[in-house]
Amino acid sequence: MTKTILLLPGDGIGPEVIAQAEKILNALRATGKLDVRLEYAPIGGCAVDAHGTPLPEETLALAREADAVLLGAIGGPKWDKLERHLRPERGLLGIRSELGVFANLRPAVLHPHLAEASTLKPDVVSGLDLMIVRELTGGIYFGMPRGIRTTEQGEREGFNTMVYRESEIARICRVAFDIARRRNRRVCSVDKANVLEVSGLWREVAENVAGEYPDVALSHLYVDNAAMQLVLTPKQFDVIVTSNMFGDILSDLAAMLTGSIGMLPSASLDESGKGLYEPIHGSAPDLAGKNIANPLATILSTAMMLRYSLEEAKLAEHIEAAVNRVLAQGLRTVDIATSNDRTVGTNEMGDAVTAALSLTIT
Repeated sequence: MTKTILLLPGDGIGPEVIAQAEKILNALRATGKLDVRLEYAPIGGCAVDAHGTPLPEETLALAREADAVLLGAIGGPKWDKLERHLRPERGLLGIRSELGVFANLRPAVLHPHLAEASTLKPDVVSGLDLMIVRELTGGIYFGMPRGIRTTEQGEREGFNTMVYRESEIARICRVAFDIARRRNRRVCSVDKANVLEVSGLWREVAENVAGEYPDVALSHLYVDNAAMQLVLTPKQFDVIVTSNMFGDILSDLAAMLTGSIGMLPSASLDESGKGLYEPIHGSAPDLAGKNIANPLATILSTAMMLRYSLEEAKLAEHIEAAVNRVLAQGLRTVDIATSNDRTVGTNEMGDAVTAALSLTIT
């Protein structure tokens, strides 16, 4: 039965990197091994320009009907002065919330041929393979009340609410423990329980859930220590589970361990496994239209989409093997290039991975 993938190119470099994912999907379709239909819709700043809202109802309707959604990137300085509810980021937060994709999976894997691209010493990062499981639809990004108000003294103050229910904490912890069972059976829960009541509850619930998984070891770190440990000895981690804001920060830090934020994919899953997939980098408007953006995070997000939502794990492995083959050939976009590499553009990297995929899958 034909499945539907909704492509949301978005803003900045989003359309360029999504175009490379399209090449991969079309190559798989041409083999007859993948039966999918591709649909397209606007989100973010381009949607504001065309429809007056960062998340048009038509886009949301298509996303609800699709079997999986692949997003490029959203935002840029062009829209920074808009009222908050019209900013591109509200489209991203909105679609995550409306689709109920509460579990954000962010792998940080150092490809063997990129050890020299990391800013850390190769012996510190070689072999790195960790998974950050970030709660995505709760916490301070969604908590109410929020806003800007004027005090009795006439001074403005901003306020946000960091709130989690037990059920929200338990379900994201179970995702982390389930993933750990398929890996090295270790979960590190990251919080700030020494100063935040919400983190105190987080730690208590994580301990309770751990009782359901006697074969998985649970440890705890405060978020500031976790950030330090990721730089000091990153290979100590297997699976990290944490809240929305902490996960947002730590996953970007982990990205740089691998050499470039342009290398890391992500998956955001709902209760049934339907997902929203996206590279973790931003829209990088300064790179847009220059054919220099790294499309590998988007291509690897496509592999995650095949694995987690479309039940095509073997095809996902073929894509990952094609990426490894191209990196072994010494092809690099500028963000991961060293002096001995052959630097190529966005389109050329997409073409190279597509060609390697054709060799890998036959």
